[in-house]
Amino acid sequence: MRGNRSLFLTSCLAFGFAFLYVPIISLVVFSFNKSKLVTVWAGFSTKWYGELLQNDQILQAAWISVRIALVNATFAVVLGTLAGFTLARLGRFRGRTLMTGMVTAPLVMPDVITGLSLLLLFVAMQELIGWPDGRGMTTITIAHITFSMAYVAIIVQSRLSSVDESLEEAALDLGARPVKVFLLITIPIIAPALISGWLLSFTMSLDDLVIASFVSGPGSSTLPMVIFSKVRLGVSPEINALATIIVLIVAAGIITAGILMHRQEKIRQKEVQMAIAANE
Repeated sequence: MRGNRSLFLTSCLAFGFAFLYVPIISLVVFSFNKSKLVTVWAGFSTKWYGELLQNDQILQAAWISVRIALVNATFAVVLGTLAGFTLARLGRFRGRTLMTGMVTAPLVMPDVITGLSLLLLFVAMQELIGWPDGRGMTTITIAHITFSMAYVAIIVQSRLSSVDESLEEAALDLGARPVKVFLLITIPIIAPALISGWLLSFTMSLDDLVIASFVSGPGSSTLPMVIFSKVRLGVSPEINALATIIVLIVAAGIITAGILMHRQEKIRQKEVQMAIAANE
């Protein structure tokens, strides 16, 4: 009975991994296909990577996406941290329910509704105050910050809810100002949550297609928009090459993060053992 259960669980796990990674592996393999036809193998070649590096449209879109993602992630962490800290530390205050709803609304709002509402907002602002002057990188960045900061706020709030407030209270009792306590005690404690929020915001900005399509303008097409426009006419081997590069970058980041986390865990365990030995 136990053997059948183990076989069933192993089969489910293998099927799940195959469902997730076989398409990615096939994409990587066909990125080295010599033929222009994506599904017909005609021999090994790296010419599509050379074609990709000479494609100014894709390179420009990638640079635009990276710049937007960097600005978006930074501002989303700042604003999301302030919102999460307010919800986690200020307790009950007038307008808390409204603020909670406004923070969590982007999490459940369909992207089409978010993109359309932001487009109408930008058009109305341009007519009233003359800013923003058309749609472009600025409007895309503001739109991305709008939904990214909601994720950061939830992450920070969850992290602060599990942190003992006695450290902050002790610092306040010793005469530290609230701002100093926040910068020197609270921020280091929630640093992993801030890093996670930054990485999540950066990834979501790079991945967004729907909202960016609503608030973008001429000359500000992001990488997902360019890829989508090309895929509609048929999958090009250049897209396979681009996807392979992205997969390799993500894999390298995951491996590096895993190594760093493993080293930090070993250091933490060593410090714990030294503390135990010192107490004995």
